[in-house]
Amino acid sequence: MANLLKPRFFILFLHFLLIFDSSISIAQVGFPYCENFDGGSTQSSTVFGGNASLTSGVLRLTSNQNDQSGFVYIDIPFSSTFGIKSSFEYFCYGGTGADGLTAFLFDGAVTNFNPGGFGGSLGYARRNNEPGLSGAYLGIGFDTFGNFGNNTESRVGGFPGNVGGSHPNAIVVRGPGQGFSGYQYIVGKKVNEGGVLGLPAAQQFPLSSGGQGTNRVTNPQNVGYRQVFLNLEPNPEDIGYLLTVEMLVTTEAGNPRMVSIFNQEPYPFIAPDQLKIGFAASTGGENNFHEIRNVIVEVSNDDGLVDPMGIDIDDIASCAGQENTYNLFNTNINLPNENSSLRCIQFYESLEDIISEDEDICSQGNCRPENRELILPQGVFKADTEGGGFTFFPSPEFIDETVEVFYTITDNYGKSSSGNSIKLLVQESPAPVAIESELINLDKNEIRLCEGDFVMLNAVGGEAYVKYQWFLGEELIAESENAQIEVTAAGDYKVLAFNSKSCPVESEVISLVNPDFPTVEIENPVIGCEIGVPVDIRDFIVEYDVLNYDYQLLSSEGIIFMNEEMSEINRSGIYFLSIKDKDLSCWSDPIEFEVQLVEEELLVAFDYEIDGTGIKSDADGGVFIDDPIRFFSESSGGAVGWFWDFGDGNTSEEESPIHVFGKKGTFLVSLTVFNSIGCESVFEAEVAITQSFRIMYPTGFTPNQSENNYFRPKFKGIAKMELRIFNIWGNLIFETKDVNSPGWDGRVNDELMPGGSYVYKVITESIDGDRIEENGRFLLIR
Repeated sequence: MANLLKPRFFILFLHFLLIFDSSISIAQVGFPYCENFDGGSTQSSTVFGGNASLTSGVLRLTSNQNDQSGFVYIDIPFSSTFGIKSSFEYFCYGGTGADGLTAFLFDGAVTNFNPGGFGGSLGYARRNNEPGLSGAYLGIGFDTFGNFGNNTESRVGGFPGNVGGSHPNAIVVRGPGQGFSGYQYIVGKKVNEGGVLGLPAAQQFPLSSGGQGTNRVTNPQNVGYRQVFLNLEPNPEDIGYLLTVEMLVTTEAGNPRMVSIFNQEPYPFIAPDQLKIGFAASTGGENNFHEIRNVIVEVSNDDGLVDPMGIDIDDIASCAGQENTYNLFNTNINLPNENSSLRCIQFYESLEDIISEDEDICSQGNCRPENRELILPQGVFKADTEGGGFTFFPSPEFIDETVEVFYTITDNYGKSSSGNSIKLLVQESPAPVAIESELINLDKNEIRLCEGDFVMLNAVGGEAYVKYQWFLGEELIAESENAQIEVTAAGDYKVLAFNSKSCPVESEVISLVNPDFPTVEIENPVIGCEIGVPVDIRDFIVEYDVLNYDYQLLSSEGIIFMNEEMSEINRSGIYFLSIKDKDLSCWSDPIEFEVQLVEEELLVAFDYEIDGTGIKSDADGGVFIDDPIRFFSESSGGAVGWFWDFGDGNTSEEESPIHVFGKKGTFLVSLTVFNSIGCESVFEAEVAITQSFRIMYPTGFTPNQSENNYFRPKFKGIAKMELRIFNIWGNLIFETKDVNSPGWDGRVNDELMPGGSYVYKVITESIDGDRIEENGRFLLIR
């Protein structure tokens, strides 16, 4: 491979990451896959939900409570070409005997996993109105209670001869399905019974290791231990697979035995291109703990797989003192297995270090972390987490020397190559390079620029570089081989400077930013209410900030006002306001607003009277608490709105309102008037309410006349009255407590009293609570 990649040619691709083959997937981790559920976490591809939880070194799918359900699946698609085999320990114990557990396969292309119906459907098949497992291909139920093998709850098919009956302690296979279709019964075995559908007596066993009060059995030598071995090998004579299910069970202490449940049972269904594996369990009206651990998933037809092959790679350049990135394994490897992909590379110091993996399947092809980083005196190799990429950080002490390491490649089936070498020449790296510009903000490594403007960037370093390459983001800028470049597009810029040995040095990233324009808000319209006084537009700008921004005001006549020049605007009209950052030259789009300056002074005053009387003071007879007082606005200057505050909590927006105060006192009444542009003026005056009542007593009355024929006081503001009339000898001849009474009509027992003097005594109470007692004489005139 002397001519594989020359140093200069490789360096270009090394730093631009252009050596990449999209046909190589790095998303799939591959097999073998081992999950023991021991500890507080699982591998990232192990997904569980429902009632499933990690506990005591197992994955508990259900506890021994009714109506529980849990599931787990391995989110790694594997090729269906070579089949699959899996083993797991399962523990069913401690309950009243239901329902059971399934191991299932489903289409690896399914993106939204949904388990099937639980209860008797064990998270795989349809259950009445609950759909079955999404993209289901195969479900193997370990059915303690006995419903997975019947056609109740809308399941399709069941044990022959008793399709609707209960079949406890049964292992049942159901076929493919989607939603509410499929999941039909394929074959079943009753493991604790004899007969055609059961097992010989010596092989029989219950699926559960014990009832209520029992514990998990983890030792294969103890009674109750259960381990399952599944194998789906491609059927060479037909479509689909040959299914084998075996179980290691212990029903006699110290005597674990392997029981064959199904032996190469045909499963004649075309498999999707890729499959995923999972497990589910449920309880219903009865219950059990259902737990699993030590799950191993691997390829079934391992003999049909071939080890991938690498090649020796020579004449690769690396640059000292910096991390060199490589992705050499797009064309330099051979992945012979169908649907295979590169899982990882592993590094070794010598071929002797590449030793055969041991017998433990979980240690085979698992891309060991200790082999993914190799530390040598000449530098450090680090393999990517997935795929065939790696980095090499060579030591400057080995410039012009060649470093040789050895590698293996492992595919998604867990097959590894025998080992090949990589030779890398360590070359001298150039001195650091930096980007300079007078506009760079060094604190942020940023240049702020108006959109469409340009700036010159200069590459500056400690030596004479032979070539430069400028990048916008990760894209190489065409024809950018000089130390200086003119740029205008926003984005992240960096430069590679090359020395005479074609080693590059990379600058820090400088970001060219076209900032969004700052927002600006202003009151609209701007009102000036003082005659001859200009307005300061700055007072009307929301959060005016002249330290960080510049402001520009444009009049309709084209006059420009900047910042403090906006303080004396003395003409009404339409204006336009723009804003910009102080460090930039570009202005935001203008916002339009109006300035309205008052042209006539707004004056205000008011007067008042008892409505329609002209009375407004004690000199006129006094203002009573229940008098309707009319207020008159006396304003000039174009008032179009009025707001009265009567000082007692009441207001009005009428121009000439009527108001009743209802109590004595001096009230500060204010009137605010508004003109058409929103200016206002205020006038205040005190209004005295001095009287709450008035009482007048007639000096005589004429009961025989058509008028003045009753005696009673005339009053205002009186809420209660007691009136008594006495003759000159002091005898009571009339009495009333009715405040609305017409008074005395001059009669006693319907006989008119003689003319002359009479005496009245009156007790009254005013509407605001004053008590008044008065007496006096009056004449009855005949």
